[in-house]
Amino acid sequence: MPPYGAQRHARRMDTTTVAPEAPRLPRLGPVRTVPCRTLDVAYVEDGPSDGEVVLLLHGFPYDIHSYVEVLPRLAAEGCRVVVPYLRGHGGTRFAHAAAPRSGEQAALGADLVELMDALHVERAVFAGYDWGARAGCVAAALWPARCTGLVSVNSYLVQDLAAAKTPGPPELEAGFWYFWYFSTERGEAGLRAHARAIAEVIWRRNSPAWSFDDVVLDRAAEAFENPDYVETVIHSYRHRLGLAPGHPDYAELQQRLDALPPISAPTVTLDGLADGNFPAADGSASASRFTGPRVHHRVPGAWHNLPQEAPDAFADAVLEVLSLAAPQRRAPAPDHSRAT
Repeated sequence: MPPYGAQRHARRMDTTTVAPEAPRLPRLGPVRTVPCRTLDVAYVEDGPSDGEVVLLLHGFPYDIHSYVEVLPRLAAEGCRVVVPYLRGHGGTRFAHAAAPRSGEQAALGADLVELMDALHVERAVFAGYDWGARAGCVAAALWPARCTGLVSVNSYLVQDLAAAKTPGPPELEAGFWYFWYFSTERGEAGLRAHARAIAEVIWRRNSPAWSFDDVVLDRAAEAFENPDYVETVIHSYRHRLGLAPGHPDYAELQQRLDALPPISAPTVTLDGLADGNFPAADGSASASRFTGPRVHHRVPGAWHNLPQEAPDAFADAVLEVLSLAAPQRRAPAPDHSRAT
């Protein structure tokens, strides 16, 4: 029989406490892929197949999980919700090796309409922030018959390329440090080497009071592993500053965007009152760009990534724009032109 002390030691070894496993973050899925004219688009879909179609569009440097709480709420309200990875992100790939790795605004808008064509969707609500809001604004302006309604964080986001070299207030310019960084070879190399770390700096500047953790950032950063991520992002920022030409495939669309075309679809615009880079406004500066019904909200406790930071407010905005669009939805759908 072992000594009494040895028995006590063995008993202590047998009852070692194991820390509970940390809860896993929710993920959107399953991820599907649909071949389009330019891209093979990776996307998540939920909700009834005959519901009002809502396209939820993420920004940079973020991913589809900005909508991890918005999607199930809209699906429960009877919407058919589609959340695609934008070009250069996640599982979305260019369909052809020779396709331009362009990040210009006309490409983002055309991608949206090509996705609708591939999914046999005639009309949809376009709802997004940052790059996603820009894609929605471009598509709503150039293909109005395809847009049931628009939800856009920071209002009218079609870029005025003619004003690209006009400086803004210094305190705002400082927040756009990555625009200038990406215009250099050093910045391109930095994005290749440190995509996640750059995203973290941008997140903290965009949303200074958003309490995200490493696990949330890691989930989004998986989307940056796309082989075309760097080339697409670099071209996007160089093009908007007039430092890189657009691709000929999008020249005609960009020419139309140069006129800053109005958006006629019913629209709800949102500003986060705590946005670190884009101060909340009353919507009046962009009022002339919206010729249809338009409602503007300033959202307390929300920053730049508004659908992830204030999911109820964003989902409410989508439902509100569907209400604004109800009279139009009862009318016969007009003829429309496909993306070209």
